[in-house]
Amino acid sequence: MHARIRAGDPDAFRELFRDHAQLVYRHAVRITGDWSAAEDVVSLTFLEAWRLRGKLRDEGESPRPWLMGIAVNVLRNTGRAARRHERALARVPLRDVLPDFADELVGRIADSDELAAAKVALGQLRRAEREVFALCVWSGLGYAEAAEALGVPVGTVRSRLSRARARLRKLTDSELRRRGGRAESLGAGTEPLGAGGQVQGGRTTAARSNEERTR
Repeated sequence: MHARIRAGDPDAFRELFRDHAQLVYRHAVRITGDWSAAEDVVSLTFLEAWRLRGKLRDEGESPRPWLMGIAVNVLRNTGRAARRHERALARVPLRDVLPDFADELVGRIADSDELAAAKVALGQLRRAEREVFALCVWSGLGYAEAAEALGVPVGTVRSRLSRARARLRKLTDSELRRRGGRAESLGAGTEPLGAGGQVQGGRTTAARSNEERTR
């Protein structure tokens, strides 16, 4: 599979997209808090994967860590662009505008409160802690996969995740009480899954990882 991707095999890229697009999308939704922005992140991630296909190494059985590493970088770049855009808008004089009904529509989505609370709480973490938490807990990567995606040692992933969970327990409890939501929907007390696991969205708590059970 790795060799086919490096060679630019269209069937290999279709397989890569089919197997991992939803993982990238769910990860992006939880980081950005925006469904539309998450779709853009998916597109940019796979465009970058195509551009960088020659750098995919043969380590591991799956290209998932490599792909999620690209997604993390795309989210960093889009986040910086969004902040620049917000600063630019803040300098523009306010004008009367028509009511925006987008918030009303989003409010009908079952998990919108939890998603918003997650974004607020995660925004108060250091970026390194936020990225590890999102990859391991929400996107189901194991410690080794997250370490490969971020280019850091496994021990660093463990320590960052531990710090992130400790802070998130306090932050999410406070934020979700304010919103009337449920703290457990963020998965703040969960462990990463093994390499083959997945974390279902919003309300489902991730299973403890094989690595954690055997420590």
